Amino acid sequence: MVASIAVDQITDQLGLEEYGSIRSDSFPPVASFTDGMVQDTVRVYGGTDPDIMTLQSDVPIPENAFGDLSQCVLEELVDDFSRAIFLAGAPAQSEEQQGDVIGVATTETLKADLEDAEIELAEDSGAVGGVTGALINACYQADVPAALLLVRADPRLPDPAAAQSVIETALEPLVEFDIDTTELREQAEEIQRQKQQVAQQLQQTQEQQEEPVRGMFR
Repeated sequence: MVASIAVDQITDQLGLEEYGSIRSDSFPPVASFTDGMVQDTVRVYGGTDPDIMTLQSDVPIPENAFGDLSQCVLEELVDDFSRAIFLAGAPAQSEEQQGDVIGVATTETLKADLEDAEIELAEDSGAVGGVTGALINACYQADVPAALLLVRADPRLPDPAAAQSVIETALEPLVEFDIDTTELREQAEEIQRQKQQVAQQLQQTQEQQEEPVRGMFR
């Protein structure tokens, strides 16, 4: 959910307008709607101040649609942008690790940009699957500069704090605009309060279950 949370925040805050939609018979037959109107499930938003485009999907993209989506992006959109930046979340192994970001690039120039922005580069070998991996691979094969910003996030819950981290520590240093992440911080604080409440309720329930039973029966 990290990428969705971050991109939604960017799209809304920059006031980007719908640029177009991507359709495929391979996409799930789902009706998406907003403000009382049905819309395409996979959409592209754009703006000129700053000059940016975002790609959003309301449904998980099935594997058999990866090719259609990648082909559309390369054939219909690639001439409109100079580089692509993909956001993705990976399960954090501990709370201390949540919010850590590493970067991967498809070109040496973009790799240097990541280093100049003081974004830690992935040191170990690895692979990125899913639709994000398919799009990055398509960009790489087509010599389109692309970067992946991978943030460690809570594996159990939506993590607006991780979205805030990837925006502030990695995305903003690579672009020429700033994003107000106050709303994401407030969402993260609310989720943290809810987690603490659940933990307290579970502790109280456990203590009650451990209390000895006393009674008299006649």
